[in-house]
Amino acid sequence: MNTSYDVVFYETEVRPRKKGNSYRVRWLVAKERNERTFHNVKLAESFRSELVTAARKGEPFIIESGLPLSMTPKAAGPTWLDFAMAFVDVRWSEMSPGHRRGTADGLATISLAMLVDDETPETVAEVRNLRRALMKWAFNAPARSATGETTTPPAEVAQEIAWITKRSRPLTDLADPAVTRAVLVAIGRKLDGSAAAPATINRKRAALSSVIVYAQECGHLEANPLHRVKVKRPKVAQELDTRVVVNHKQAKAILAKVRAAAPAMEAFLGCIYYAGLRPSEVRNLHDTDLELPEKGWGEVILAGSYIDSGKSWTDDGELGEQRSLKHRVSTATRPVPLPPPLVKLLRDHLENFETGAGGWLFVSRVGKFGRPMPAALSRPVPLAAVERVFKTARAAALTERERKSPLAQRPYDLRHAAVSTWLAAGVPPTIVAQWAGHGVDVLLKVYAHAVDGQAAIAMKRIEEALNEDDGEAEAD
Repeated sequence: MNTSYDVVFYETEVRPRKKGNSYRVRWLVAKERNERTFHNVKLAESFRSELVTAARKGEPFIIESGLPLSMTPKAAGPTWLDFAMAFVDVRWSEMSPGHRRGTADGLATISLAMLVDDETPETVAEVRNLRRALMKWAFNAPARSATGETTTPPAEVAQEIAWITKRSRPLTDLADPAVTRAVLVAIGRKLDGSAAAPATINRKRAALSSVIVYAQECGHLEANPLHRVKVKRPKVAQELDTRVVVNHKQAKAILAKVRAAAPAMEAFLGCIYYAGLRPSEVRNLHDTDLELPEKGWGEVILAGSYIDSGKSWTDDGELGEQRSLKHRVSTATRPVPLPPPLVKLLRDHLENFETGAGGWLFVSRVGKFGRPMPAALSRPVPLAAVERVFKTARAAALTERERKSPLAQRPYDLRHAAVSTWLAAGVPPTIVAQWAGHGVDVLLKVYAHAVDGQAAIAMKRIEEALNEDDGEAEAD
């Protein structure tokens, strides 16, 4: 603990705010600047008076915190920020790049809610800068160890990290229900104060829960505070909005416009519509995964997916990485039949476009400044590029009324159309679930509309079966 008797005080600064003035107490300890902001002038003057009194008594001030020994709280374990960074270090190797980024995003939100009451950022711009610093350094294990020094942030984020570090609450404050509730409220809001998406809230809450469980393991928390604080959790809609599902005529019109605008993308989107593949699964397709006969149905054996997470979150510094199939072990595969129209699309694609490194079917074919990219250097085509082409084709293929509707807003909606078509055609849900890579229970929840559409057909078949029995009885 470094201390100093070199203390200089400034007059309390009044800062105008939309919701009333704030009052900043400023002082130096060993020429290191310190400040505290209060929303009440009496609190500010009382705090300043305590500092001045301690200095007059000859107390040493701690350089790191700027506080005299008499005002330094007793050790209460690690701060939230320090412990959250330790958690990231422990779990980093276990998490996928996407999970790392999502966890860091959640921890950044929580960290700004775990600041001392009188020290909160005042503007959205300040919040964004603080979040950027936390994401870039505090909650990125490789970034902190890149120079062999895990405690000193680089200059570009040093000011923000220092500000948060000085104001971060002790981890044990989560034992106070009021603090936990404030954190949960922050998780449920966007920067503009509006409600966050249910999936975002659940993801950030999962990050909080993981840190709390680790804190219990380490003996810093006796009980899980989330069990004491009841905040209504938003429900994530499971049943599909049927308004996004295109019919076959609309899907063919969109694919035709894709062919005209970007021929290399037609088979990509065709895989989503005709085979119900996820975009991440299409990105990972290799020529060796395909069986494409000259006539009839073909087959693809899916062995994984390719997901972009960003260079900051992958182990090798690449933009993305190959992953296992969703909710499957790394060695799992999934066979999916390819209808004749898709077989033709894929055969044409292989005939007209060179495969990328390792046999990737769909790769980046244009680099910087629009220059063609050598196939050997290409990587799976970015989803952003697919979405741009799809949006252009959608606008050209649909009517004005359809364009204004939720119909096929995203490439993923073509997958919804595929699965809905299979179910409506009477394919048993167990087979559809296998092709789509769903559990049967999830399939029936998401695509209940398509299953419900089979009710009339089912009743007609039962009626026919009963009539057959009646005819046999009369013959006897």
